[in-house]
Amino acid sequence: MKITDIKTFTVDCFRTNWVFVKVYTDEGIDGVGEATLEYKEKALWGAIEHVREYLIGKNPLTIEKHWHDVYRDAYWRGGAVLMSALSAVEMALWDILGKSLGVPVYQLLGGKVNDKVRIYVNGWFAGAKTPQEFGEKAKEVSKRGITAMKWDPFGKSYMNISNKDLSTALECIAAVRESVGPDVDLLIEGHGRFNVPTAVKIAKELEQFKPMLFEEPIPPDQLSALKQVKDQSPVPISAGERLYTRFGYNELFEKMAVDYIQPDVSHAGGIMELKKIAAIAESHYIPFAPHNPSGPVANAATLQLAACCPNFCILEIMFSDVAYRSSITNESLEHSNGWITIPDKPGLGIELNEEACGTYPYQSHSLRHYTGSLTDIRPPETAFYF
Repeated sequence: MKITDIKTFTVDCFRTNWVFVKVYTDEGIDGVGEATLEYKEKALWGAIEHVREYLIGKNPLTIEKHWHDVYRDAYWRGGAVLMSALSAVEMALWDILGKSLGVPVYQLLGGKVNDKVRIYVNGWFAGAKTPQEFGEKAKEVSKRGITAMKWDPFGKSYMNISNKDLSTALECIAAVRESVGPDVDLLIEGHGRFNVPTAVKIAKELEQFKPMLFEEPIPPDQLSALKQVKDQSPVPISAGERLYTRFGYNELFEKMAVDYIQPDVSHAGGIMELKKIAAIAESHYIPFAPHNPSGPVANAATLQLAACCPNFCILEIMFSDVAYRSSITNESLEHSNGWITIPDKPGLGIELNEEACGTYPYQSHSLRHYTGSLTDIRPPETAFYF
């Protein structure tokens, strides 16, 4: 079997653009991957083209060799752009291997540990502005059987937060906690925006709400500083969505800088690399809670990992999406009481509709984190997809 082509499909999805990759072979078996890298799509296209040049004509089934050679030969190693391109293609190669053997990818990675996985939802707060509106939306989410939810209540604060803005954030969290009761887990997102003393101050205020975790309280560049926050925080700390490969995770594990790791299958190196990162985390007794706010292909790949990693803890997933998400792939998720069943189809278990992808071409979007528009992540027409 030989690789004959690799194509990229970029699909506007309101808050960003999904970037899908499809790898074709001379035996008619193709595979799909996802490289969605918010707001850096043009750089990503070029990186995928470089990987394509290497792979054309090669055997798609020697996945470890291809990953090694692409990573080695980049010379300027790592980083979000190269690793996202490599991650997507690696996903697609696993999809091809699974399809060629007629088995799900998780079977190739050792088989199931989990038949179903617990989820927490992101994006449920779309359009909310006041604490009361957050509380009302949270109540509706819990009525659908969701048992964990995440959001960023900190407005447009950066590095520091005023007492007034912190009070508003705490009012928002209090409103959500009151709406959903004590049994729903709350995950508080920091988006890597605070300095050490501010992050510690916030963490101490969060304790009263018994959150499951405080995510990315400081920027990702300095893990010693993250360790300082963890050591002073009365609530669990998570991070890792902006770390790439097991090599990038080395310092985090050495410092024991977090309580939960959150690598992203679309950025950290793909399926096998996340499997390796999760295994190292398991040896440190750190739960694996993958970052997964992207599109349907990344979700399918992350579900395969959730099936076969013993220290898998909880999976991020978007609560709703653009109404046409269901036309882009044949995604079909079985949800019940806050859990999703692992699909058993060959490969990643998902197919891309190339024609539908072309209906929603690339649109330029900008980062919302420091503009006060964090909740503007969905158009008026949205749809639940699980």
